[in-house]
Amino acid sequence: MSQDIRNLEPKQLWINFSDLNEVPRGSKKEEKVIAFMVEFGKNLGLETIVDPIQNVIIKKPATAGMENRKTIVMQSHLDMVHQKNEDTNFNFDTEGIKMLIDGDWVTADGTTLGADNGLGVAAIMSVLESNDIPHPAIEALFTIDEETGMTGAKGLQAGYLDGEILLNLDTEEDTELDIGCAGGIDVTAVKSYEEEILNGNYKAFKIAIKGLRGGHSGMDIHRGFGNANKIMNHLLETTQDLINIVEIKGGSLRNAIPRESFATVVCKTGHAADYIAKVEEISNQIKDEFKEIEPNLEFLFETFETPLKAMTKEEQSKLITGVKNAHNGVFKMSKEMEGLVEASNNIAIVEVKNGEIKISCLTRSSVEESKIEVANQLKGAFENEGYEVEFSGSYPGWSPNSNSPILEVMENIYENVFDKKADVVACHAGLECGILGTNYPEMDMISFGPTIKGAHSPDERASISSTQKFWKYLLEILKNIPKKA
Repeated sequence: MSQDIRNLEPKQLWINFSDLNEVPRGSKKEEKVIAFMVEFGKNLGLETIVDPIQNVIIKKPATAGMENRKTIVMQSHLDMVHQKNEDTNFNFDTEGIKMLIDGDWVTADGTTLGADNGLGVAAIMSVLESNDIPHPAIEALFTIDEETGMTGAKGLQAGYLDGEILLNLDTEEDTELDIGCAGGIDVTAVKSYEEEILNGNYKAFKIAIKGLRGGHSGMDIHRGFGNANKIMNHLLETTQDLINIVEIKGGSLRNAIPRESFATVVCKTGHAADYIAKVEEISNQIKDEFKEIEPNLEFLFETFETPLKAMTKEEQSKLITGVKNAHNGVFKMSKEMEGLVEASNNIAIVEVKNGEIKISCLTRSSVEESKIEVANQLKGAFENEGYEVEFSGSYPGWSPNSNSPILEVMENIYENVFDKKADVVACHAGLECGILGTNYPEMDMISFGPTIKGAHSPDERASISSTQKFWKYLLEILKNIPKKA
C-alpha cells in the first residue's frame, strides 16, 4: 500500500511524506529524523544548518526572476505524536508508519499517521528539491519537539533567519488562514499516599475504559469527546464506599485527549456482588450519556489476583475529589472571535501506583491572564487535597494581526484560485508562530495547511484531494510573494 501512496498526486509530496514516515520521529526522539533532514539538504547541495537546539535550517536561493522578492521562511515541525490502539503491535522507535488509502483519505494501521506535521515537512522538501517551481529565496525551518514542549521554537535564537515572511504549514483545515493561536502551560500535581495491608477477605478487579475518540487537546477540546480520566474518576467516585484503589493508569500524552484508562481496585469479598452490580449500572449510564458522541466507548471488567496493598479510604477520597474538582474541557470562549475557545484544560494523564500519584494537565489559552486563571484553578483544586503542584513549559500565544500584509496577499490568491473567500481564524492549538515571533518580532506570519482529521489519535487521517488543493495554493503563493521594499 505504501507504493500506492507514492503514486498519489502531487507525486513528489507524497513520495517525500512516505520517505519521512519511514523514519522514527517521536517528540524528544528526533535524532534519526534530524540526520535524515540534514542528509536531504546536503544531497541537494544547499546550505544546511543545525542550530544548538537541533533545529534544521536549509536555505535555497531564489529562482531566476524572483531575486527581488522578499525572502520567506517555510516552517514545519519534525516530530509527531505517538499514539496507537492497545491491540496494535507497533514500535514507534524502530518502525516506519504503516499507511493505508481509504477513499479520499490516507490513514495508518492502528497508529497516528504523522500528517501533523509531516505533510508540511514533505511540502517544504518538495519545494526545496524542485527545478521548475518559481519561488523567492527560501529559508526552510524544521523545528523539533513541537508536540511536547515547543523547545525547538523556544530555542531558536535571533540571527539564524533573514526572512520577512513566515509560512507555517501546520493547520488542519484547508479553508482556513490562521493568524493566531493559544499559548499553553503544563500543570503537574504530585503526591505520596499511604497504603494499607490487605488480608485475604478481598477480591480484586481490573477495569478498562476503551474506545473513546481521543484527539487533539486543543483543536478537539470543544467537541465534547469523552476524557477517559474523568470517566474513570466518576466510576470510582460512585463506587468508592465499596472499594480501595490499587493502581490507575490513564492517558499517555498531555496534548492528546485520553482515550483509555485502566484501574485495579479491591473490594471486600462480601460486597463483591454489590460492587459488580453498581459498576454495571454506572457504566451503562455513562455509555448512554455518551452514546451519540462516543459510540465505541466500552467498559471491560475482570477479576484479578488480589494484591498485598491498596490505597487507604482517606487518601482515595482525596484523589477522587482532586480529579473531580480540577477543570477539564472548555473553560471560556473568546469574546473577540466568535467560535474560538479562549481557555481550556486537558486532564491528560493520571498515574497512581506504589504510593505515588502524578496527574499531568495541559492548559491552553489565547489570553495570558486566562491561562494563568485556569492553571491557578487547577493548583487550588489539587493543593486542597495535599498535592504539590508545579507549573512548567509555559509558552505564549500568537496575537492575531488582521492587518498582516501577507494575509491580504493570501486572501486574494485564495479567492482568485478557488472562487470563494478563505476563513480567517485563530485556533486553540499551540502553533510555533507566537514563540518564533519572540526573537523575530518583525516577521509577518501566517499558518495554513491541508485538511487533517483526528490528529493526535490513531484515527488521524489526511485528505488526498485537500492535499492537492493545498499544494496548488502553495505554488500560487510562492509565485506571488511581494517584492522587497
